[in-house]
Amino acid sequence: MRRFLRSVLRLCGKEAHSLHRDVVMLALIAYAFTYAVYSAATDENFDVEQAAVAVVDDDRSALSRRLIAALQEPMFRPPVLIEAGQVDRAMDLGRYVFVIEIPPRFEADLTAGRQTALQINVDATAMSQAGNGAAFLQEIIGREIREALGAAVPQLPVDPVVRLLYNPNTTAEWFTSVMEIINMTTMLSVILGGAAVIRERDHGTIEHLLVMPVTPAEIMLSKILANGLVIVAAALSSLIVIAGWLLGAPLAGSLWLFAAGAFIYQLSVMALGVLLATFAGSMQQFGLLSIPVLVSMSLLSGARTPLESSPDWLQTLMFAVPSSHFTSFAQAVLYRSADLSQVWMKLAAMAATGAIFFFIALRRFRTSMTVSG
Repeated sequence: MRRFLRSVLRLCGKEAHSLHRDVVMLALIAYAFTYAVYSAATDENFDVEQAAVAVVDDDRSALSRRLIAALQEPMFRPPVLIEAGQVDRAMDLGRYVFVIEIPPRFEADLTAGRQTALQINVDATAMSQAGNGAAFLQEIIGREIREALGAAVPQLPVDPVVRLLYNPNTTAEWFTSVMEIINMTTMLSVILGGAAVIRERDHGTIEHLLVMPVTPAEIMLSKILANGLVIVAAALSSLIVIAGWLLGAPLAGSLWLFAAGAFIYQLSVMALGVLLATFAGSMQQFGLLSIPVLVSMSLLSGARTPLESSPDWLQTLMFAVPSSHFTSFAQAVLYRSADLSQVWMKLAAMAATGAIFFFIALRRFRTSMTVSG
């Protein structure tokens, strides 16, 4: 056992030195955990901002003017008054995201208690903005009507009180930045794990390893440990500096617990990278093999959209993929301040999938080394 640990530590030093000389890979790590995270958090905005609104005011009452005045920046641009005959062409040309049509005698009918309707036309090309914006418009219009007419409008018997936990201002940057760090951790772990194997093959050093008194398990484990520590350190630095300091995301949980979970996660995804590298004959082939795997792991992990929104069969399938467990683990620890007693099952799931991937990758790696020798 002592000889095994000494061999792994020596090989870790060799792997760290090899990565230190790979300027392109170091530049990719720096870019992925700094500018890529910051730009994704600030530019990838699904909130409603500066949405173009037009209003067809056939009522021309005090209430209709109040409704128009309630549509304010930064959520909406200043409303533009148009005629009813211009609505279809304006929507076809994409000039406005929302067109509100206020019918004649709208205020009079509401005051008299008669049934009336107000129409909101929505350009649903941008689905997120359209859906959120339509909900905001309904809320604004309902609030202004209740405040303007008071007792003339019947009130609901229940007054819902909504409390927003963990992100009270619903700041998208706080969520997007952390999830982008999770995605970058997955991507670079697969890339570094596979690149470490292909680098040995391209440089011709695989023959040197074969004549050394080391086993394939020691070689593979050293590659995972050395590169995994680099990724975990980069992810922690990005969380503290980019997400926490620059973007102001409140990191409520223990960073040490997150680091431990991220390191366990490395066993899975880096072993997956090594496994893909054993099927690839060159770095180009490895890149082509990695793309569909990384895209699937990113889109279906729960970092982009809730996993609960997926079909039941897909949710069951994703339980075998470590990225879904790591995303859920990171959200619980960093957002909801979960402790070990609450996330140990996620850690166990990552460790189990990691052991399976490691065993399969080790068999393929041992076979590929024998063939190379």
